[in-house]
Amino acid sequence: MKNFVIGLIALITACSTCCAQQSILHVDELVKQYDLDRNGALAASEVEGSRYARQYTRWDTDSNGSVSKEDIIQFRAKFGIAADGSRMSKPFSLSKPQSSRSLKIPSIESLLRADRNHPPTRQLSANSEYVLRTEPHETAGETYVVLTDHTDSNYLESLNRLAKHHRGEVIWVKDLARMGELESEIELLREELRQRRVKWVAIAPRLETFRENTVLGVWELLSSLDDDVQLDCQPGFLVASNFQAFRKLIDQSINYSSIRFKGLRPFAISQVQNSTETRSLQKSAMLKSHFNESGIPVPIVAIYGTQADTAPRLPGEQVWNLKVESREKFVQTMPADATKSLQDSNLVVMHGHGIPGMSCSLDIDGLPADMSGKILLSGSCFSASPVASDLPAMRQAPGGYEVQQRDAFILRAIDNGAVVAFGHQRLSSGFPHLYPVLESWVDGQTVGAGYQQLINALIEFGGFKSGKFLIQKDQKSNKRLPQNRLLYVVIGDPALQPIQQED
Repeated sequence: MKNFVIGLIALITACSTCCAQQSILHVDELVKQYDLDRNGALAASEVEGSRYARQYTRWDTDSNGSVSKEDIIQFRAKFGIAADGSRMSKPFSLSKPQSSRSLKIPSIESLLRADRNHPPTRQLSANSEYVLRTEPHETAGETYVVLTDHTDSNYLESLNRLAKHHRGEVIWVKDLARMGELESEIELLREELRQRRVKWVAIAPRLETFRENTVLGVWELLSSLDDDVQLDCQPGFLVASNFQAFRKLIDQSINYSSIRFKGLRPFAISQVQNSTETRSLQKSAMLKSHFNESGIPVPIVAIYGTQADTAPRLPGEQVWNLKVESREKFVQTMPADATKSLQDSNLVVMHGHGIPGMSCSLDIDGLPADMSGKILLSGSCFSASPVASDLPAMRQAPGGYEVQQRDAFILRAIDNGAVVAFGHQRLSSGFPHLYPVLESWVDGQTVGAGYQQLINALIEFGGFKSGKFLIQKDQKSNKRLPQNRLLYVVIGDPALQPIQQED
């Protein structure tokens, strides 16, 4: 450590005299420059390849995979460096934040409903303690259309059955992953959708064409049917890893009976990496309190990391506190009573870090083998990761997890029989964007309506314009890709009503 301090001081001296271009950035500017997902904190992946990459582990003193502005200020202060990068007259140490055993549990109704005119503060963003404001948007008509690039007769037969069930049609596209690249092709599709006066659009890509530009190409298409930059149809993706799972998804969609509100059996899974990162646990507690007001219990599994011994525990029955052996070990087996509770549930909501094959420290192999009829929402990063990506591979995800190529979490849930699943192809913002979708479904809206409202709110919040949705070649190395926020995926029949409100 002594050598490191001497080296740091030498570096500062050198920078101040002959290397102005390497001067230490003001903390505000540093975070602004590297904060890819605009959550007010830095993940290791966001500074990967920069001059701050090696510094990251020194900032992240609690190893929670998230570095705040205060963390950087505190680290600099130890060596006499001010927030603006200048030398202090006398070094000092800032007090470390206390690890609280209690947990603040605000009501969901009390949270800020954020939009472009009322953005969340950095603190609210860092704690995911707000909800994106969404609103209904009129659709072009009342008809149902399937867009697909499948050529296999088995898949097409299933899709034709679904279209017939909704008195709709199947439109074949040569390659959904490249649909938005040629203006002539997308204009033909626009005209077809306009003429058919479409309300619901089910997008059924082949597994290899279920990628980022496929999702963004759909937004380019559906946002350009009229003059405003909003989706004018209610979307939903239909995808599975194999035909057997795909056919079951279609069959369940056709035969589905909405869950009555009083028949909801939610199950929440949260993750507590260390003693100070408790926002995931907080969200499960908030959901529990919210549903309890309607007399609906919410069993909770909380998965604690090796550095979370002093983190708060939720009181009450039907709460299981599990602990992983290490950051690399994920839960594959739960206690028998927790497993039964999960199997008995029909709505699973998850909040926490994720990588392909893991959400909230739960491994995909820990999912029930039979998830027939279940609704699953994951707020984790990479929970809907594609098998082939339009973006460079990330080596490390928020939370400090190594990113490897594994099955997407929500895709495994669909393969195991889930009828609807929500996730993100890359870096998710979690609860603030997950909850509006859950809320719309609980209110009795269709799968596609909740999805449409989320994407429209994100389009408005991000100021996106027609013609700017696709990831272009010169953007693919951009670590601050604005389109990332639009990469949420809902797998499910867009016309399906998951939950029915009581009369």
